[in-house]
Amino acid sequence: MRFSVIIPVYNRPQELDELLACLTKQSYTNFEVIIIEDGSQLDSKSIVNQYQKQLSISYFVKENGGQGFARNYAFERAKGDFFVILDSDALIESNYLQAVFTGIQRDKLDLFGGPDQDHPSFTAVQKAISFAMTSLFTTGGIRGKAKNVGGQFHPRSFNMGISREVWEKTQGFKITRMGEDIEFSIRCISLGFKSGLLPEAFIYHKRRTSFKQFYKQIHFFGRARINISRFYPAELKWVHFFPACYFIYFWNTLLLNILLPTLGNFMFMGLSLYWLAILLDAFTKTKSLKVSLLGLIAANIQLLAYGQGFIEEGIKKITSTSQE
Repeated sequence: MRFSVIIPVYNRPQELDELLACLTKQSYTNFEVIIIEDGSQLDSKSIVNQYQKQLSISYFVKENGGQGFARNYAFERAKGDFFVILDSDALIESNYLQAVFTGIQRDKLDLFGGPDQDHPSFTAVQKAISFAMTSLFTTGGIRGKAKNVGGQFHPRSFNMGISREVWEKTQGFKITRMGEDIEFSIRCISLGFKSGLLPEAFIYHKRRTSFKQFYKQIHFFGRARINISRFYPAELKWVHFFPACYFIYFWNTLLLNILLPTLGNFMFMGLSLYWLAILLDAFTKTKSLKVSLLGLIAANIQLLAYGQGFIEEGIKKITSTSQE
């Protein structure tokens, strides 16, 4: 089986350099690499040139159109039997492609997703963000599970693979942002393709390096969940409302502590117990008090940002529907 490893990149040459270095160490060697420069101001051409002798690598430049359409651009030019999609801010172990090959052969998969985790080299903030995005006490807890309360497993594009047949039948991503990977996964499954999680095909995902960047990204994710419901209303599950409920509860707790202190203090007790559970979970996983405390901050940012984006886009959807 020949893989086409597809990596869209936007202003991240240094991160791409680190991922390409990982690809040179793969034990499974039957693969090509396709880099799509999606309208970057800071391009990666010089980085790619350094790997021309070590990898079968192609480099394409296109106008900025978003990650979904950048992947489609690569699909059209890929020569592999199976397309492996990675974010440029990922690191992989030397057995990653071997794990992908073994997993899709074993489980007879048409599309797969893999989990993500933090790397020892990550900063404390990156480790905290990684915790928030994978903890059972946040919405991140449903991302890396084969079966979960969010419904059937939908691969996410930071670590995803599809067969050539999937590409030929779907023609790739229909939208380029705002939940494009979930929409694509739902559509693939609806066409009868088999999806599955490959726990052993994990990546180290850097994500954002500051809480400000993380807030902006997660706020966008909250909006994206509503956007997906425009295509597939039934895919909006009760669990997706949790961050919005947390957002409302959090800010009402602060308000009531001013207006009605007795009720506000009672509600704050609920928040405190929840925060304690997050702290204990973080310390159990990270064995670091510093990362655990930062993890509590990251978890709150994730829930509040997602909830805010979810509510804002939900109101926009309701308003636009009522006007039609």
